[in-house]
Amino acid sequence: MPDLEERLAAAVATGMVPSVWAQEKPDAVALTDPFGWRSFSELNANANRLVRALRAAGLKPGDGVAVLLGNRAEFVETLLATLRGGFRFTPLNWHLTAEEIGYILVNCEAKALVAESRFPTTLPAAAMATDLILKVGVGDPLPGFTAWDEALADFDSDDITDPILGTQMLYTSGTTGRPKGVYRPTPIPIPPMFAGTPAGYNPDTDCQLCAGPAYHAAPLAFDIRYSLASGVPLVFMDRWDSEGVLDNIHNFRITHAHMVPIMFQRLLALPPEVKAKYDLSSLRFLVHGAAPCPPEVKRGMIDWLGPILHEYYAGSEGGAGFAIGSEDWLRKPGSVGKRPVLLGVRILDEEGRELPPGQPGLIYHQASQISPFTYYKDEAKTAGSYRDGYFTLGDMGYFDEDDFLFLTGRSAETIISGGVNIYPQEIDNELIQHPAVEDSCTIGAPDAEWGEAVKAVIKLRQGYAPTDALAAEILAFGKARLAAFKVPKSLDFVPDLPRSAAGKIQRGLVRKPYWEGRERQI
Repeated sequence: MPDLEERLAAAVATGMVPSVWAQEKPDAVALTDPFGWRSFSELNANANRLVRALRAAGLKPGDGVAVLLGNRAEFVETLLATLRGGFRFTPLNWHLTAEEIGYILVNCEAKALVAESRFPTTLPAAAMATDLILKVGVGDPLPGFTAWDEALADFDSDDITDPILGTQMLYTSGTTGRPKGVYRPTPIPIPPMFAGTPAGYNPDTDCQLCAGPAYHAAPLAFDIRYSLASGVPLVFMDRWDSEGVLDNIHNFRITHAHMVPIMFQRLLALPPEVKAKYDLSSLRFLVHGAAPCPPEVKRGMIDWLGPILHEYYAGSEGGAGFAIGSEDWLRKPGSVGKRPVLLGVRILDEEGRELPPGQPGLIYHQASQISPFTYYKDEAKTAGSYRDGYFTLGDMGYFDEDDFLFLTGRSAETIISGGVNIYPQEIDNELIQHPAVEDSCTIGAPDAEWGEAVKAVIKLRQGYAPTDALAAEILAFGKARLAAFKVPKSLDFVPDLPRSAAGKIQRGLVRKPYWEGRERQI
């Protein structure tokens, strides 16, 4: 394998790694999606054709290419084209409204859009982006768009001779204000992740599952870029299906997957007889992050699948990055990992003073010296995130005496009741353990005396009915496990709780109805 590794190393800097795999195993399946499959040579050929189509339309290195696509081959082929064509790749969240998508298209200065006909937002969003010079449609015909096959038909599939490594710019999913593009002008190459790396891929035997939306940062990195750089085939799921996940693991002998905690909760909730139908023994690396995982949920997954869970804590903005394996987590339940060595992390109070172990504060990450991020065309937000070369994602947490980090919530979500800070994630971690609770979102509700009162908003598991008696039972359950000031004063049942496509609870949306019509919002 030395010759292969040398060719791969040379190709990383130009975005041409898929070309090496197309030479190495041209006819092997590289990607399976709900619509069919692609070989490594087909993925590579379409990426070359699309680079030439984009250049023929007038795009130059650094220009923006946006995609509004589900989990399908054309998403990956467009990504590969931008990585070797020097373009700036922006995947769009198709759960957003047409107005929101249109705003991002304009804000990211997209010159080309590859979009899917099945999304009703495609045409109205594209109509807002008047600078688009190429629009490529996937699926049924779209007025004003060139069909995918037609757009690529006249262009050569041979490797381009002048590759330039492209960049990607993803948009943050805040609950207030407009989405912000996280921009790093210096491209970040992704090398193969063979033995000796956390993933430890074997290109001859391994298979990756992508069960989350490809447009999100974590699936884009862990599921797509890492596996394809390593010559490992990728299986796309178009939407979440708990039993379908087990079926895919069983049938494709999946070895690697990325998930978020709500997915764990849904898998654990499957009946025992359903779980028993599938052989999951091939799975050996299950990485998770993007949202805090209740300890009981994570422990349940480890008990079921073994110590194969690997948690990360990071953001699209970069930073040192935390990671923790199952063994360390079982010693430190609730931690997201030990303080990294390469880049610093600080816990600061509101005045910028560093806090000692055990005291929660705002987490600040040291910015990359090679490729620090900015929020695209938003100097004020960028400046507000930085302090002395460190930046914050708005997360709260503390280091313990062994330098392991524990998250306590986000600053925007902190409940302040009677002058005391309460971190809602800690409460959710306990309530989720009640057998009737499928999902929990704790918020601060208006209270004339205390300012805010702790309220639990609960989604029940199937088979449980919302009653006053059950509400009292769940509150009593929390009281036995939480400090008195953290116990919810009231509880509401809802049919569902909003989570982003990345799996994060959208606490702001849950909180909003309780504060509507009030001058004071905290």
